[in-house]
Amino acid sequence: MPLASSYSYPLLGAFWTILEIFLWVIWIWILIYVFIDIFRSRDLSGWAKALWFLFVLFIPLIGVLVYLIARGDKMHERAVQQAQQQDEAARRYIQQAAGAPNTADQLAQLADLRDRGVITADEFEREKAKLLAT
Repeated sequence: MPLASSYSYPLLGAFWTILEIFLWVIWIWILIYVFIDIFRSRDLSGWAKALWFLFVLFIPLIGVLVYLIARGDKMHERAVQQAQQQDEAARRYIQQAAGAPNTADQLAQLADLRDRGVITADEFEREKAKLLAT
């Protein structure tokens, strides 16, 4: 008995199965993203969040479509704002962990720049006054 005759799953059937799995993964991803956005929204009250949550939970297809139509334009703005806040927090943490250079190191760097001719003596004095004022 040849191997090809025992296999009864056609190529088109495999394609449709892969497509269905792909669409289910996208659907779950969109659903999770909508839930995250509902709770991320600062412009919604607690009751509005609860109503959107219940609407999307109990009538998922219609709920997600209505949510995307009604509030989809703001989803990207909230995601960008969240990413910027995380970036700023990471930068602050890195600067704190690395430690701020002390005044003596900064004055030495300024003096080196002045000696190499990168900045003028007047620029050196202005930056020195700024450093000593802080």
